[in-house]
Amino acid sequence: MSLPRVAITGIGVVSPFGVGRDLFWDHVRRGVSGTRAVTEFDAAHLPCRVMAAVPDADIAAAGLAFADPGDESESNGRADPRRYAKVSRIAVLAAREALQDAGLEPNSPDIGVIVGSGAGGIDVAERQYGDYYAGAFHRVSPYAIPVSIVGIVSSEISIALGLRGISHVVSTGCTSSTDAIGYAAALIRSGEAEVLVTGGADACATPGMLFGFGRMRAVATKYNDQPALASRPFDRDRDGFVLGEGAWLFTIEREDRARARGARVYAIVEGYGSTCDAYHRVQMDPDGTEIVRAMSLAVTRAARPRESIGYVNLHGTSTVLNDTVEARCVRRFFGSHADAIAGSSTKSMIGHPQGASGAAGVVTSALALTCGVLPPTINLANQDPECDLDFIPNSARRTEVEAVLCNCLGFGSKNSALVLGRADPPCST
Repeated sequence: MSLPRVAITGIGVVSPFGVGRDLFWDHVRRGVSGTRAVTEFDAAHLPCRVMAAVPDADIAAAGLAFADPGDESESNGRADPRRYAKVSRIAVLAAREALQDAGLEPNSPDIGVIVGSGAGGIDVAERQYGDYYAGAFHRVSPYAIPVSIVGIVSSEISIALGLRGISHVVSTGCTSSTDAIGYAAALIRSGEAEVLVTGGADACATPGMLFGFGRMRAVATKYNDQPALASRPFDRDRDGFVLGEGAWLFTIEREDRARARGARVYAIVEGYGSTCDAYHRVQMDPDGTEIVRAMSLAVTRAARPRESIGYVNLHGTSTVLNDTVEARCVRRFFGSHADAIAGSSTKSMIGHPQGASGAAGVVTSALALTCGVLPPTINLANQDPECDLDFIPNSARRTEVEAVLCNCLGFGSKNSALVLGRADPPCST
C-alpha cells in the first residue's frame, strides 16, 4: 500500500525584499540582490558591514492579526506585538499568508505548526542582556526569556492565528527548517496530522551575530562598498556568506484532501534524508560522504531515479570550502547525469538566513516547479573551476523539470536534503 502524497498548498514569505510571496518570487526570478549596507545599527567597527535584513518598516506596514485579541498587556502573558522578537513577527506574517493562500481558516483545532529556527528571538536576548549588564535593570522585561527562546516561535504563530494542533520548533542550526519540513511531512503521511504550517524563520541580522560570524571569518568583507555583489556562491572571488533573515512558511496536507477541496497544489514533498558527518562543530568533512548519503536517502525515499531530478537548489553559501565541497558532492552523487542538471543558490540573492535557509530553498523550488522558471545564481562573474556545474549564471532560465533536490548543510556536521515533485503542469507566469 502506497503512502499518501504530501502537497504544498499555501505559501507565505517575509524576505529581505519585504512582505509577500509574489514579491519574493518576482525579485528572485529577476535575480535581484537583497543585500544592503547595515543601517540598523552602527557597524563601523565590524569587518563585515553588509546584511540581507528584512526591512522593519515593511513588517510594521503589514501589521499582525490575532485570533482573539483579548488583553494584549504584559500582565496576562500575551505581549503586545511590538514586544515580539523579530523572528516571531515575521513568522506570524508568513504563516498568515500561507493559510490565506491555501484557503484555510485560522482558529482551527486541526491545524498544527512545525517550524525550524536556529536562533529564535536572539535580537531580544541581545538587547535585554545589554540592558542588564549596563545596570538598566528596570528596562528588562519579565517576558525577556520566553520571548527570546527558540521554542516560542511556533507558539507565537499558534497563539496569533488560533491554531490548536501540534506546535513545535526544530532547532538544528542551518538545517532547522529542512528538518522541520521532513518531520512535518512524515506526520501528514502517517495520518497523525491533517494540516501543518511548516518551514522556517530566523532573524539573526543583529550586532552580536554579525560580530560573532566576523570573528569566525565566515562572512564576506570584500564588498562593503558594493553590498549587492557580496554574496557570490561558486565565484572565484567569494570570501564568505552574507548574513540574512526571513520567514518562508507553507501549508502541507494530503494531496487527495487538497484536491477534494479544490486547493491549488504547488508541489509534492516526496523524500527527506538527513545525516551527520560527525566531524567538526563548524566545518564540513571535505570528503563529503555523508552529504552524498543525505542526497541519496532523499531521492531513494522519493522512489525516484536520480536521472529524474532536473534542478538542484544548492546550499551555496558563498564560502570557499562549503561551495567547493557541495559542488563536488553533487557531481559525485549524480555521476554522468550531473552535466544535465541545472542548479542555483537562492542565497546569492537573499544571503544566508541561517535556520530558515532550507525553507527558503524549498519555497523557491516549489515556485520554480509551478512556474517552469529556474532562478539564477547571481554575481557569478568568474566561476570557480573547482565548482564545475551549471549554476544558471546571473539570469533565470525558463525550463520545466519533473523534480528538484533541495540541499541544506549546517554547523555541527549536519546534512539534510528534500525532494519535491511537480504536481501540475507549470503556469504561464
